[in-house]
Amino acid sequence: MNPHPSIQPVQKGRRILVVDDEPRMIGFIRMNLELEDHLVIEARNGLQALDAIRTQLPDLVLLDVMMPELDGFETLRMLREFSDIPVIMLTAKGEENDKVYGLELGADDYITKPFGPRELSSRVKAIFRRMEKPTTEEAILQIDDRLSVDFNRREIIVKGERIKLRPTEYRLLYHLVRNAGWTIPHDQILQKVWGYEYRDEAHYVRLYVNYLRDKIEEDPSDPQYIITERGVGYRFVDFSD
Repeated sequence: MNPHPSIQPVQKGRRILVVDDEPRMIGFIRMNLELEDHLVIEARNGLQALDAIRTQLPDLVLLDVMMPELDGFETLRMLREFSDIPVIMLTAKGEENDKVYGLELGADDYITKPFGPRELSSRVKAIFRRMEKPTTEEAILQIDDRLSVDFNRREIIVKGERIKLRPTEYRLLYHLVRNAGWTIPHDQILQKVWGYEYRDEAHYVRLYVNYLRDKIEEDPSDPQYIITERGVGYRFVDFSD
């Protein structure tokens, strides 16, 4: 197995939906994203955001938490009923519970207000890096008689049923499977899947391992594929032996 898979280059010119009820914040984000050749779509509330996602098909959503009528959490919950589009939550400073809750609802990342242009750019680029598909030789890898991974379609096949993976779930599973039998430390997983700037965000790994276990394990509380090596990292069981 190749521990250093090649990754396709990040494209520019993405369509990004910015959802915030503060015009100054939208203006600040628009200016900086347009400097990097992105096309910015605006929404001032959750209902406008849901409509824009259905009709304008953006590649990424920047979603504020605190909005009138329909807040960011409820908007995200409704969004995840019909779309897996990447979402970065914009949270208030120090609201750790908001960050964790957003990730549990299906957000891909968060940025804490106030933030500067460099952090905004870094987080957006990291999302698009994770959307790029690692290259692989095999189209479908048979793990055992219960589980297969379809690398071309970013799907898993569990007992004959195809299940779509979100981009971050796919990248995490890819690196675990490609290093089956080896324990990958938390910091290495963060660097491979999320990027070097996420090296201190260990809770990302725990949450996404749980997401994968819910999809691939027969009993997520007693995992047979993704094993926790306490205090170190995670290991995907090597069924080839």
